[in-house]
Amino acid sequence: MSHSRASLRLIGVVHVRATPGAPRYGGSMVELLDAARSDAAALAAGGCDALIVENFGDVPFHAEHVPSETIAALALAVSAVRAGVGERFEIGVNVLRNDARAALGLCAATGAQFLRVNVHTGAAVTDQGLVQGRAAETLRERARLCPRVAVWADVHVKHASPLAHEKIEECAADTVLRGLADAVIVSGAATGSAPEPARVAAVRSVLARTPIYLGSGVNESNAAALLAAADGAIVGTALKHDGRVEEPVDVDRVKRLRRVFDALRPAR
Repeated sequence: MSHSRASLRLIGVVHVRATPGAPRYGGSMVELLDAARSDAAALAAGGCDALIVENFGDVPFHAEHVPSETIAALALAVSAVRAGVGERFEIGVNVLRNDARAALGLCAATGAQFLRVNVHTGAAVTDQGLVQGRAAETLRERARLCPRVAVWADVHVKHASPLAHEKIEECAADTVLRGLADAVIVSGAATGSAPEPARVAAVRSVLARTPIYLGSGVNESNAAALLAAADGAIVGTALKHDGRVEEPVDVDRVKRLRRVFDALRPAR
């Protein structure tokens, strides 16, 4: 099966503010939820195909297991986003840094359809220390809790170095063939940094049938080159006012990027 760009997808990121217990928590869940709803509404109005909700404000992140208050806050945030955009939107969850078990629980409780896992197989050295993949546990817990939920797994995730120093295509193949990921994510070195097109092409060379999403750095000027071998992109920073990650979502930026994505779709 050859790769097709007939359904390029734009997945907008809802960067949740610091949750209770995090160093930067502002003291108001009302404000946190209002901001999440507002960003989600702008992403939906601008033409995103799906949304992903993540606890971006919780720096510094726990390596693998987040506390109960973080999960509770995210459950409210995902529910608020769902209520705001309606049932037609696919919603995902990313519990930073790498709490796939919490993300599964959130999917089971809120109806979210997919989760992002930063390190699903292998191991990576990160600013949180060593983070290890737990694919065996994640897949068994998914079967128990929410078997229809998709696992989107990063390969050579940003803000990290793979411990084994394997090539990205080798990591991607293992992530799907041995880790049973439903989709893979290719990112640049950091939030807002684009991956090199050659890295995306290398992953596509070994995964002809698996959806590949770009996980950072996609914007209006580079989308055409980066999406040549991908099925879509998860976009956060480029959709904010002035392209600043700490700002609210700018619906006009979302619309402009949507038009770029649509222009890349082949005629049917």
